Amino acid sequence: MRVAETIAEILAAHRAGTATPEETVARSFARIRAHGDPAIFITLRDEKEALADAKALAAGGRDLPLYGIPVAIKDNMDVAGLPTTAACPAFSYRPDKDATVVARLRRAGAIVIGKTNLDQFATGLVGTRSPYGVPRNALDAKLIPGGSSAGSGVAVAAGLVPLALGTDTAGSGRVPAMLNNIVGLKPSLGLVSTAGVVPACRTLDCVSVLALTVDDARAALAVLAGGDPRDPYSRPRPLGAPGAAPPKNRIGVPAPAQRIFFDDAQAAADYAAALERLARLGEIVEIDMAPFYETARLLYEGPWVAERYIAAEPVIASNPGALHPVTREIILTGRLHGRAGARRPGRAQQPARHLHQFRQPARPVCHRGAGRAARRAAVRRHPDRTRRRRRARRRGGARLSCRHGPAARRARPAAAAVVRKGLRAGGGVTEWRRRYGSHWMYSSDGHGA
Repeated sequence: MRVAETIAEILAAHRAGTATPEETVARSFARIRAHGDPAIFITLRDEKEALADAKALAAGGRDLPLYGIPVAIKDNMDVAGLPTTAACPAFSYRPDKDATVVARLRRAGAIVIGKTNLDQFATGLVGTRSPYGVPRNALDAKLIPGGSSAGSGVAVAAGLVPLALGTDTAGSGRVPAMLNNIVGLKPSLGLVSTAGVVPACRTLDCVSVLALTVDDARAALAVLAGGDPRDPYSRPRPLGAPGAAPPKNRIGVPAPAQRIFFDDAQAAADYAAALERLARLGEIVEIDMAPFYETARLLYEGPWVAERYIAAEPVIASNPGALHPVTREIILTGRLHGRAGARRPGRAQQPARHLHQFRQPARPVCHRGAGRAARRAAVRRHPDRTRRRRRARRRGGARLSCRHGPAARRARPAAAAVVRKGLRAGGGVTEWRRRYGSHWMYSSDGHGA
């Protein structure tokens, strides 16, 4: 793993004249070639065009907050002149206008290098559901890179760029940051515009920042934050300053019975050891995770999954075989959940009533929701194992889903038929392996987004 220059270090060199934006951009392209992983980027800009932008910037952009900083953009955000694919070639289009976040980066002096790989339609936390390959984890090539912003996380961790944008609906920015040992920042909902971003779950989507340090991530957020008339969900809130550290740390952890390790004894032991170390930094506070789990399940067992169906509906209707089998199965269930959710208004508010008590329970929260980081080979051999485990876990506790009641029982066979029909239309597992290779069959350590 390369420990690269931070944004702060690059800015200092540019302003001191010891390096130029043109040299920095050329170095990024050289590192991309030397790294030799074609699965990180789906599309690279023409190097000569990027260098020309950097050269023009040097003439009068020295005071810009991201003066000459190379940046990578997740390929579910529009960059004028480059295709937007969402890791689905059948969905690809070529926008003539930048997404708001890309336009703000450019105005701040950043130079777009290319567009990065992702789990198709930003649906996954593993970074392996893409026809463009699987980016190598920057720490250990045997491990999954994390998703869905896989390419952005690896690009920063490998030192190819100091800054990348991802998205984060249910962990898609923070998970690849964690698995590649960098910083992933998810802004408050609505703080950063999502205009020009392919929706995963339109009402919950966030553009996330991936960087080497917290200071770098905050510098980028200062550029990105702000209201946007193009985005009806944006909120014109000023970006606040970091607060003072509390006199005593209170670290929230799940209650012992709610720590989920999927029978991974080593992961459980590692977590216990981590808590022992954290206890030396402050007070450990056990919290009830049940309302959080209920809220999380709404993403995939409630009306929010219908938003994923809406985003991918044109491809599903015309060419369902273009979707990864697991992605297709998840999205197709949106037909059922959208109808059932409409009959049950206020579902999101039910668990939310119990969450107000956690507004300041502790900080930070040390949550362990799965076993150790999955190995690529293991996920390839058992593409549905984790999903079966999650289903089994859900059967063991209270569920907030549309599976209850006579109406849901009548709807369940219809939903299963929709999924089966979609899978048959897509050609099944054998056809996918023939068409796109075995990496398509990697499943998930959680659906994610």
